Amino acid sequence: MYNLGELLLLIFVLQSRCSLQQSNGSTDDVVFAWLPRSRLNSDIDLISTAEMSVLTPIYIFIRLYLDKMIDFFFSLYWEGKKKVIPDLEKKHAFLAESATSLAKKIKQKELKSEELVQALIERIKQVNPHLNAIAADRFEAALEEAREVDRLISEGLTEELSKKPFLGVPYTAKESQAVKGMPLTLGLWCRRNETATEDSEAVVRMRAAGAIIVASTNLPEMLIWQETRNPVYGMTTNPHHTGRSPGGSSGAEAALSSTYATPISLCSDIGGSTRMPAFYCGMFGHHPTAGTTNTKGCFYRNGDEDSMFCLGFISKHVEDLAPLTKIVAGDKADLLKLDRDVDIKKIKFYYVETSKDGHVSPLRPEMTDAMQSVVKKIQQDLNASPQSYYHDGLDYMYKLWCYWMSKEPGNYASMLNNGVGEMHGFRELFKKMFGLSKHCLFTIMQVLEKQLLPKPDEEWAENLTKSFKEDLFGKLGDNGVLLFPSAPHASPYNYSCYLRPYNFSYWSLVNVLKCPATQVPLGKNSQGLPIGIQVVAAPYNDALCLAVAKYLEKEFGGAIAACKVK
Repeated sequence: MYNLGELLLLIFVLQSRCSLQQSNGSTDDVVFAWLPRSRLNSDIDLISTAEMSVLTPIYIFIRLYLDKMIDFFFSLYWEGKKKVIPDLEKKHAFLAESATSLAKKIKQKELKSEELVQALIERIKQVNPHLNAIAADRFEAALEEAREVDRLISEGLTEELSKKPFLGVPYTAKESQAVKGMPLTLGLWCRRNETATEDSEAVVRMRAAGAIIVASTNLPEMLIWQETRNPVYGMTTNPHHTGRSPGGSSGAEAALSSTYATPISLCSDIGGSTRMPAFYCGMFGHHPTAGTTNTKGCFYRNGDEDSMFCLGFISKHVEDLAPLTKIVAGDKADLLKLDRDVDIKKIKFYYVETSKDGHVSPLRPEMTDAMQSVVKKIQQDLNASPQSYYHDGLDYMYKLWCYWMSKEPGNYASMLNNGVGEMHGFRELFKKMFGLSKHCLFTIMQVLEKQLLPKPDEEWAENLTKSFKEDLFGKLGDNGVLLFPSAPHASPYNYSCYLRPYNFSYWSLVNVLKCPATQVPLGKNSQGLPIGIQVVAAPYNDALCLAVAKYLEKEFGGAIAACKVK
């Protein structure tokens, strides 16, 4: 008989073994070198598919139990650290409006840009001590630019000014966006004195659209993690519960949006970095079709790479997402068909109930209930019959993302040293043990994974990805959407992601598929934390995602702010 530890190990290995056989061709001895050489190893080969079907529910139960235990132990510390976010003052209630509405008021002289920018600055100063979201500000420069907008409008709204969709509206952007004269550290200690010498292409386009940048915001070291923390600026917290993660890498943007401290959040996404923070903080977030937004000047990009990396926005209002996406898409905006007139009653709906990826925690009941509530609502309101969908690629969400990350431009270990040599994982881990490393532990873990573990087989990964795309996009066509889970659970406690490092995989799979997706909030769980789902469409059908998001916004109450308007 097996003890509990052996049983859990056995089931986990069986899950992993299936993945590795597909991705590497065999269960590599290096991968399983840490396993005890006992009857446990030999028994793996004796278990049949039928027996596996019995063991899988046991594995899921144990994983759910372990997740609950992790939450319990972390709660003992973080529940005592929860801070209450100040409510928005009535005199600044306009900060709760959409950016589209604010721009209209400015053009119609119902609101001055300077008044709006000053109110936003005051709000940032009010909430930032609780969040630590701001990396650097340009408050005085922003006020000067706002006064200039007001002066031009007072002289008469010209045709040129009227065409600027966000004239006089302030915004914030993740610090990885180059803003001339502002820090550009990417959260790396070795870049702590670096400043941008020119604006990124996205910042140039936002300025041309009339928007005014007021601050750059915090991010995880080198952008890739489920929390927003680095050695330069420290950690950003979730305004719904300051003992929990706001997500990454745009966690600071989502935290500000959720507290009425920014009307526009310019983000980027290579593994869920726009949608994850939107989910954790109760906001909407749109990830456009890959290759349609110009990434020049952001995260070492020159703008013409074939990449999963894409710019996006987080917002409290769906109506802002299409016009904002048009700005960063520029001359490629027409490809996204954002002005398409969508009849939601004619959309084909599919949905995914869960994934069988053994790297990822099982979905908690609150997440499956959220999906079912949407399915039932669509059945009732639209007289539609959403169809359940599954593909074998869902069993390997994390492995597929790992493979395609290996195809991204740049040498990760070298970028972590600002191009001066490469970081050595074990050496950096040894330094970390004695407090000598200037890197976060999660960064060191990622380097060790890349340097030690075998890469997924190229032929397997590319064939499975191709099959997945052909099957899914063939079903969706130009008039279908996939309702897709966001994550196994709501926002995790700070630092607990170390014990569940792969739970971002529901978001990262969308990056693998290079298709659009909109994160949609659907209310709160029993702990008062936001939950939601993703709406996915075939490439260049962003309008479908946003149309369904708009419908769900109306039916489920919209964005979930972390505080009230007095």
